[in-house]
Amino acid sequence: MLDPLFGPAIAVYGGIVGGLYLFQRRLLYRPNATRPVLDEGLTRLGVIEVELVTVDGLTLSSWYIPPPAGRPVILYFHGNGGNIGYRGERLQRFAQQGYGVLLAEYRGYGGNPGEPCERGLFTDGEAAFDFLADSGIRPDHIVLWGESLGSGVAVYLAATRKVGAMVLEAPFTSVAAAAQHRYPFVPAIYLVHDRFDSRSRIRQVVAPLLILHGERDRVVPVSHGRALLAAATAPKEGWFSPVASHENLARFGALEAAIGFIERRTGQPVVEAVAAEGNFD
Repeated sequence: MLDPLFGPAIAVYGGIVGGLYLFQRRLLYRPNATRPVLDEGLTRLGVIEVELVTVDGLTLSSWYIPPPAGRPVILYFHGNGGNIGYRGERLQRFAQQGYGVLLAEYRGYGGNPGEPCERGLFTDGEAAFDFLADSGIRPDHIVLWGESLGSGVAVYLAATRKVGAMVLEAPFTSVAAAAQHRYPFVPAIYLVHDRFDSRSRIRQVVAPLLILHGERDRVVPVSHGRALLAAATAPKEGWFSPVASHENLARFGALEAAIGFIERRTGQPVVEAVAAEGNFD
């Protein structure tokens, strides 16, 4: 005879699974929809607001600082939370290094129209790349930087466009695999719509690759970064911090490691060298 609690337990479990399925995009995308304002420090650096026009008709506000002659441009795709206003310190650091930077904003984030989804973010990434191309930036001077969720956009672009190099910060093999780690009690890997399957795409990337990851990352386990590195066929490097977690890699030297990589891989003279606390593989 079945336990009388079995039926209610199944109903509760089904409700949990159904809720995760129905509201998965709300869990994945956490935008701050407020339009960020450039502060005085960024405007003094020459940062301007630009508009990216997507092939499906959206106009997306983003931040851009043109590069000095001959220097690379970092095309930066941020993570799932906030908006580009949260990445002002990054932009400032890169600009001080002598790079151009395009902080590309997504649909549904930072006051932009539209709703985020996988295909939409790929389209937004293509619009950002096309903006740089239309601005006269050579593909081999474009360095893609993907932070967490943005790593999926960066890998997609690098698999379909020629670029100079790519940096992935706390990347996942796929959103489906990351969701399964986060929700081990449900078959999340089969329920995810927006999969961002970087592991299958990264084999098509031919640009030099650097993966940055923290051994204490509880959001996206470091095993994801190591698996992507193993799957990649391009010239590749991995930098793994034994003390960093998901959101504090910069505190332990990740930016310095990435700057050294960019300078080596894009054939630029090294402007500054700072020791980093991670380990290269």
